[in-house]
Amino acid sequence: MPESANPLLSASTLPWDLPDYRDISAEHYLPAFREAFDRQRSEIESIAHESEAPTFENTLEAWEKSGRLLGEVARIFGTVSSADATPAIQSIDEELAPLMSAHSDAILLDPRLYDRVRRIHAARDALGLTDEQRYLVERRFVQMTHAGAGLDDAAKKRLVQINGRLSVLTTAFERNLLADTNDLAVVFETPGELDGLSEGELSAAARAAADRGLPDAYVITLPLFTGHPLLASLTDPDSRERILAASRARGSRPGAHDNRAVLLEIVRLRAERAELLGFASHAAYVTSDQTAGSPDAVSSLLRRLAAPAAENARREKAELQAVVDGHDIRAADWAFATEQVRRATLDIDTAALRPWFEAERVLRDGVFFAATRLYGITFRERPDLPAYHEGVRVFEVSNEDGSHLGLYILDLYTRDTKRGGAWMNSIASQSRLRGTTPIVVNNLNVSEPAPGTPTLLTLDEVTTLFHEFGHALHGLFATVTYPSFAGTSVYRDFVEFPSQVNEMWIFHPEVLSNYARHVETGEPLDAAIVERLRASGTFNEGFATSEYLAAAWLDLAWHSLGAAEAAAVTDVARFEAEALAEIGLDDPAVPTRYSSTYFAHIFSGGYSAGYYSYIWSEVLDADTVEWFDENGGLNRTNGDRFRHRLLGVGGSMDPLTAYRDFRGRDAHIEPLLARRGLTA
Repeated sequence: MPESANPLLSASTLPWDLPDYRDISAEHYLPAFREAFDRQRSEIESIAHESEAPTFENTLEAWEKSGRLLGEVARIFGTVSSADATPAIQSIDEELAPLMSAHSDAILLDPRLYDRVRRIHAARDALGLTDEQRYLVERRFVQMTHAGAGLDDAAKKRLVQINGRLSVLTTAFERNLLADTNDLAVVFETPGELDGLSEGELSAAARAAADRGLPDAYVITLPLFTGHPLLASLTDPDSRERILAASRARGSRPGAHDNRAVLLEIVRLRAERAELLGFASHAAYVTSDQTAGSPDAVSSLLRRLAAPAAENARREKAELQAVVDGHDIRAADWAFATEQVRRATLDIDTAALRPWFEAERVLRDGVFFAATRLYGITFRERPDLPAYHEGVRVFEVSNEDGSHLGLYILDLYTRDTKRGGAWMNSIASQSRLRGTTPIVVNNLNVSEPAPGTPTLLTLDEVTTLFHEFGHALHGLFATVTYPSFAGTSVYRDFVEFPSQVNEMWIFHPEVLSNYARHVETGEPLDAAIVERLRASGTFNEGFATSEYLAAAWLDLAWHSLGAAEAAAVTDVARFEAEALAEIGLDDPAVPTRYSSTYFAHIFSGGYSAGYYSYIWSEVLDADTVEWFDENGGLNRTNGDRFRHRLLGVGGSMDPLTAYRDFRGRDAHIEPLLARRGLTA
């Protein structure tokens, strides 16, 4: 294909370089990637062959300038490969994964480039560098060393083989999970089996069935996590059990979508790679370049929280048992029983709150409203700007002075070509060096009702939208020179911090009263209900904390294995059971948030040995919420401080240094313990 015929190889004609997905077909991606690989290889070769002594400008800055086309094409493709993975896109993804791995290894393991970076790193104190330049030197040196640039040729050869195979396996894991999640969507024949659901929820189930060619049925699709939002409402225990059983079966059934052998090979190869690089385990390798520093620090935090969380869950279980007749409470009953107890003891019916959480009002009068009050930014929908799928919306984001900040794209609804869960990604990132502005995407998996029916969110979905928008703000606000530091390019165990902080505005009086209005009458949510919601902050936290900690512990257990230990594991279910029993989080009624065979965060995403990041970041989050409360909450002064001292620095400085600059001290753990109900 000639370059002139490939839209990925020419500048977009849309404002702010938004890719015109209308012109991009699956056939364009691989040729564009091959051209992008060639261009960056040539650019890196020029740096490595530079005859003059290494300087920041001819090595580090030149490296930052390289690979622009590859970054653009990769972000454009990555958006559709996760949110609209048609069979053609999946096929490209599988072919591309080892090519991307090999290209990255060729750069990071290049001994000539490493020697230049090493020499600059050794002389960095005498080079008169800015703080951002110095940090780039330090991070590149650590990155290359961590990647194995200092290994001998034989070790590098094996390392490249491992990385290539892992890229294939993680792609296969995600493909299997998507296929099995679609296959295991639960089909119901009558509305009676779904008693307890609202009209909108039934409408969404009927629409999902119709999309699958089942016009007289109802289909309940599965979220990424173990539980399901509808379990809280369904009155039929058998229906609840069918949904949960389907959810927990994903990736563990013999056949084409079985992820057990895939994940075992991933674990073994990661352990082997870690030992090759001089680490006792993959967890030791990963955490050595995170704020945690070591698996022991992670283990210490998880163990500190696990025992009181499990005890709280046992107390909750005893309270719930009273509303379950005829048998011990099961995992499938927990959410439903929780709602009955919540209703009886707190006079709160969270399912009945959905008419107050109409999606458009939550977005404009909640999420956007809070951002405007804090940061002065405004949002204007641009229906004239196309996205990558129908129904995906584009918003122009402006600073208070009217200057352009970036584009925000919202992809709200679930579909069979979208992976589960919720996430933020970037199509473009800000960089002074390249003169680019950010384009950020938020993906959720909300069930889409029939046309003409309003989309009513659960409280959990409201929380997810605020959370993911916190990531989007991080991507929009980061203002850096070098592309490596753009957006959310921070340590993995810090990246969840800004998103968790943004959840604090959900129940802020000024924000909640602005968006929580009845979809039909416009009446605000009753003040007494709001007060009860706030007062119920630790309700069911034993369950919520335990299911999360169980998943974080599973991740740590898998990735704390040495190579010989990993090779000896053959039974995934047995390993899980023993790991959870060891930390006391093995209550059958409180299943882990993700079991291994559908734990996409760690086996196909970027969170391997890093799922602890959510609770690790929550220490900073809870401490920051306390700071906002102490300093007047929702106002521009606070927003500007948080924007410029934390979100705005992106990855251009050590995140804990940035936190100290914002907070005036290190974070305290006590606010987290109180929030989670883990204090004495």
